[in-house]
Amino acid sequence: MNDKHKNLGGSFNDFLKEEGIFEECTETAIKRVLAWQIEEEMRRNNLSKSEMAKKMKTSRSSLDRLLDPVNEAVTLHTLKKAAHAVGRTLKLELA
Repeated sequence: MNDKHKNLGGSFNDFLKEEGIFEECTETAIKRVLAWQIEEEMRRNNLSKSEMAKKMKTSRSSLDRLLDPVNEAVTLHTLKKAAHAVGRTLKLELA
């Protein structure tokens, strides 16, 4: 197979690994999903950003960073507080 079609039939994950960006893309995807899930729970619980920040005992700007899908500088402590504020728990596991 020529170089033009070297990834034809391969998986997207294989492509990302070949490009050396698999880990970075995975981390970004996880953060985006977590931000989306927190926002969805805020909507279900009818919580504004100000109310959510108060429940988390944090600032509105800290909550904005948490909800920013591209900001990866979020601590586990902050994620745990956000989950608790919307009545959920944070579950992490090694795979």
